[in-house]
Amino acid sequence: MPVGIDTGFFYALKQGHPVAIQVWQEKEIVTCALVLYELQKKLLKGEFKHWPAFIESLKEAVTIVEINTDIALKAAHLAHGLGMPGMDALILAALLEAGCKEIYTTDSHFELYKKKGVEIINLNKCFPGTA
Repeated sequence: MPVGIDTGFFYALKQGHPVAIQVWQEKEIVTCALVLYELQKKLLKGEFKHWPAFIESLKEAVTIVEINTDIALKAAHLAHGLGMPGMDALILAALLEAGCKEIYTTDSHFELYKKKGVEIINLNKCFPGTA
């Protein structure tokens, strides 16, 4: 079963977070095209410079969900109902649409989503071996 990751996951991975590393190595990963947008912005600012060809290799390593009409409408409901920022709601909606039941993040906004059968794992609150 695929797991979802957001932009913050890559910061945890870059910092060597053991759970992020384990997820990266062992799980089938899904992310949203908007995560690539956010990462590309960071690359253009000079972050992740030690990860050559990062975006291109990422496109090969994970499944990327594109934003479509259904995801956009679902995201609007999430943003409105939870008070979640729009970009986070779009990413979350894409991951849910892809069937992710575990979502790894460092963003507390994702924790606003509470639905049985979906686990939001905030790596900032997660210690090795607890995911």
